[in-house]
Amino acid sequence: MKDGTRVLLALAAALVIGGLIAVSGSASLLAAADYAAPIGSLWVNAIRMTVIPLIVSLVIAGVASAADVTTIGRMGVRTLLVFITLIAGLALVFIPLAAAAFSVLPPLSSRPPLPSGAAEAAAQLTAAQPQTFAVWVTSLIPANPVGAAASGQMVPFVLFTLLLAAAIANTAPQSRTTLVGFFKSLGDAMLTLVRWVIAVAPIGVFALVLPLAAHAGASLVGAIGFYIVAYSVASLFATLLLYPVALLGRVPLSQFARAALPPQIIAFSSSSSIAALPALVESAEEKLGIENRVAGFVLPLAVSTFKIAGPVSWTVGAMFVSWFYGVPLHARELSMIAFAAVFLAFAAPGIPRGAFIMLAPLFAAIGLPVEGIGILIAVDAIPDTFATVLNTTGNLVATVLVARRDSASTGKGP
Repeated sequence: MKDGTRVLLALAAALVIGGLIAVSGSASLLAAADYAAPIGSLWVNAIRMTVIPLIVSLVIAGVASAADVTTIGRMGVRTLLVFITLIAGLALVFIPLAAAAFSVLPPLSSRPPLPSGAAEAAAQLTAAQPQTFAVWVTSLIPANPVGAAASGQMVPFVLFTLLLAAAIANTAPQSRTTLVGFFKSLGDAMLTLVRWVIAVAPIGVFALVLPLAAHAGASLVGAIGFYIVAYSVASLFATLLLYPVALLGRVPLSQFARAALPPQIIAFSSSSSIAALPALVESAEEKLGIENRVAGFVLPLAVSTFKIAGPVSWTVGAMFVSWFYGVPLHARELSMIAFAAVFLAFAAPGIPRGAFIMLAPLFAAIGLPVEGIGILIAVDAIPDTFATVLNTTGNLVATVLVARRDSASTGKGP
């Protein structure tokens, strides 16, 4: 049985068993499901421990080994253009559809009680330091690269790694050969370690998803349940929209679907695009035939900065809060959401709830109560799994498109 099939079976089993536990309402069964959570956390930690050395080895080996450093610069420009084009295209398609869907909903006759933790989340959000453009720009150069990596500040860490790779590319040939060879060997060793971790993925996925599914039943009711379902379905719809885009990179849909499945499963079970990076690299290189220098350059940047779920999560969240509080949104407000989803998502800080911090000034600008973000935070666990799948799929699509443009410009194939 193939690894992907085993993981899918484990995922399906966790969803079914967890759903049955939720329906039963048994406190003892729910507690038993919770005992599996630490096993899943151990598995995610095992994946995460490979990410930093994998990023360093991939980026340095890809950039520093380039015969012409200006080629990497052109690839960087193409990568950025692909990121912006994909996220803007999804915003143009999705935001009008979401606005039309919410416009047909009847107004709430009475406002339901806030979900548990919503008020506390809103208070923490309003107390947080606002994320300004100046603060974001300052954070791009880390005073301590090791500290940035340890605290999950991936954008500054990747930028430092790119600068280090460029410096290695401009050293003496003997030093350059030694360092590039070392990091290539390190990358090979990390990918071997990743394969060992992926081999036990069925156990990790089952342990992660079982308690999530067991706790989901009680939350999928009423207005809050509608938001969870709407956000999840919207993320799935947006994910499916990305599949035909892979055709622009001359990748057959069936081949892309097979390559995307392993990182999608890891993304769904862990709710982490970073955790899916090793599987993304392996799928891009082995199943799609993308060169190491392209995958090693684009994918670390993608998981750090490219949040294609922004137009979905911010639009559905804003439309729900608009409906929940009875505050109408018009064309001007929707345009502001689209602009924010395309450009502000790149500036979201790499901390828990960082994207929600960016929502606070947007909500203030379009007239929505900032307290509504507390609702989105409180019930984010389930829909975030689907949004992470969307982000991971977008990362792979972007890599396919950059690889296609790169091969066209270098004449290395279709």
